[in-house]
Amino acid sequence: MTPSLTFPVKRPSLALLGAEPWRAALEFLSHKLMPNAAPATGDGHPVLIFPGLGADGKSVAPLRKVCESLGYTAFDWGRGYNTGPQGEVDAWLRDLAAHSTELLKDHRQTATLIGWSLGGLYARELAKLMPGLVRQVITIGTPFNADADHTNVGWLYRLLSSNTPAFDEDLSHRLRTAPPVPTTSIYSRSDGIVAWQSCRHPHRRAGVQDIEIQGSHIGMGWNPSVLRVVADRLAQRPGDWQPYTHQQVAPSVN
Repeated sequence: MTPSLTFPVKRPSLALLGAEPWRAALEFLSHKLMPNAAPATGDGHPVLIFPGLGADGKSVAPLRKVCESLGYTAFDWGRGYNTGPQGEVDAWLRDLAAHSTELLKDHRQTATLIGWSLGGLYARELAKLMPGLVRQVITIGTPFNADADHTNVGWLYRLLSSNTPAFDEDLSHRLRTAPPVPTTSIYSRSDGIVAWQSCRHPHRRAGVQDIEIQGSHIGMGWNPSVLRVVADRLAQRPGDWQPYTHQQVAPSVN
């Protein structure tokens, strides 16, 4: 097993943070100019998408539409704006798991959970709480291997949730632990919101992969490179998950 991360994890620079809106706009333009998606070949399994902090279902609409165009049944988490966990974290997650189970109850196939930024933490933890209902997890710019000091949005979290993001050591360790299903983390070294190192797993095991793309944090939900990875991952068959082998696959952590 590969040892834990030992290199320094730093917040993204203010220059990267300031450029986020412009880069995201360019990525959206690139997405809109993309050729029409390939014919739908998906198996129709449900794809449940969790938005990032301060965002709602509208922010993941481009991602949801791409999933639908590929032949999957995609929908967002159905709870409006993501203002962060309210009250005791475990109780809040159990409630969200119950809500998500209800959303999936009419689907015979297991689901893919996709989470953007903070939403990725929800997807990872729900996969641990919903055995038998989840086939894989895909996170996009999700800092599961860090604490709040490794992001540039701690102030926004406090503004929206009226408390500080105080995760204890046990919870931090749990968040770092990958779910018991195939798990993919998509990240960018030029992310202006979260430290890219925090989006990588400290250990390697079969069925867990970190994939590097080029892009902003705000624009990841419609970044063409992200969408290509998501399409490839959704096409993986249960029980026959294979690593992503295209360019820019993240090297092993040393």
